[in-house]
Amino acid sequence: MFQIRIHGRGGQGVVTGAELLSVAAFQEGKHAQAFPSFGSERMGAPVISYCRIDTRTIRLREPINEPDAILIQDPTLLQTVPVFAGLKKDGYLLINTARSFEELQITELIQSLDPKKVARVAATEIALEHIGRPVPNAALLAGLSAVSGAFDKSSLISAVEDKFPPKIAAGNLKAVEAAFANTQIGY
Repeated sequence: MFQIRIHGRGGQGVVTGAELLSVAAFQEGKHAQAFPSFGSERMGAPVISYCRIDTRTIRLREPINEPDAILIQDPTLLQTVPVFAGLKKDGYLLINTARSFEELQITELIQSLDPKKVARVAATEIALEHIGRPVPNAALLAGLSAVSGAFDKSSLISAVEDKFPPKIAAGNLKAVEAAFANTQIGY
């Protein structure tokens, strides 16, 4: 089972991101579940979404405490929320940022992770360019596909086409392509 935890803020598409990921898994014939966890339901409040992917039926229903991958949609959470909690030693970490890990002041926190499984992508900037809004979810999922190979980019493209009306899907598809090509792997 591959378990993903997505951290972000309300209004960034955190919940939709987990849903897109589960649909991408379904497109590949896998089983998946996606569900959110949030406190105050308002724009800008911290939000966590979860997704599990497996080749077998998934019976677990609890939050993911030891994820195989963590996606951080909003790097301002790095200093305020324990976003790295429970990440497996061989887990994947993807952060939505154009800044270096050193600039984010997290180099020491990520040193124990495999550099081939640590990545960053400027998903918000990509979303602004192609969608016109700071909604980095599809771009960040493309980055996860690029770094992990846990699901195919074509499955994500299909999930985006299924989820959004054509005009919105078109911008998201451009964002997916740009993020897949521009994900920076390693410290």
